[in-house]
Amino acid sequence: MLIISDYHMHTPLCGHATGAPQAYAKRAIQTGLVEIGFSDHAPLLSHKDPTITMDYSQLPIYHDMVESVRAEFSGELTVRVGIEADYMAGYEDRTKAMLAQYPYDYVIGSVHFIDKWGFDDPIQLKQWDIRDVDEVYREYFRLLRKSALARIFDILGHVDLVKKFNFHPKKDLTDEVEENARIFKKTGVVIEINTSGLRKPAKEIYPSLHDLKIYCQKGIPITFGSDAHRPEEVGMDMDNGREWALAAGYKEYVLFEKRKIVKTVGLV
Repeated sequence: MLIISDYHMHTPLCGHATGAPQAYAKRAIQTGLVEIGFSDHAPLLSHKDPTITMDYSQLPIYHDMVESVRAEFSGELTVRVGIEADYMAGYEDRTKAMLAQYPYDYVIGSVHFIDKWGFDDPIQLKQWDIRDVDEVYREYFRLLRKSALARIFDILGHVDLVKKFNFHPKKDLTDEVEENARIFKKTGVVIEINTSGLRKPAKEIYPSLHDLKIYCQKGIPITFGSDAHRPEEVGMDMDNGREWALAAGYKEYVLFEKRKIVKTVGLV
């Protein structure tokens, strides 16, 4: 069975995506998707960087943009309104306040920063040369758990993004992943299978099959996302994502509306 939803796609407002949202919707229909969700990068609350997120003043523009796509493709495609917000320790209340301004179908929480280091930013790649990779992973996983415990997000995005540039720990960090799974279960968050890792130096879906098996055993629900930053990336590698989920033991995935799981869809 084909995956029918793609919940992770961007717009040019984030400063590093291209193509009109209507083009993303058209591509979704071409690839056989039934439901999509835009989840562009929410404004950073710690600092401004127009190359990686929209500005606070652009939030109403974003919502108008997605609503116009929803109206234009009504009857052809279900369009959900999502957003991807950064988890940054100390900004929890401000993040909640920002997200409360608009109605969302789901909110993806992502960790892109360790302190002020954007570890997945190519411009900051050299920082990896002076870091202990094992400690970077441990800190990343710690922040993932804090993001879940903050109870701000519905879905956690690309939950091993730290591997993006193909740096891997020397130690076995299964204990960290098992603790992630415990916290994710406790807080009720969903995780995404994000196929964009295949387009990055890691050449692997997020999260790894090893980690995904642990999350499956703990009963953590999943969604699917291409993390499209161009129209042609919408729905990309969803067949691989489905096989990844099946190999981990998953039998179904979930769909959202108004920040609630409203449907489960079988993978077979």
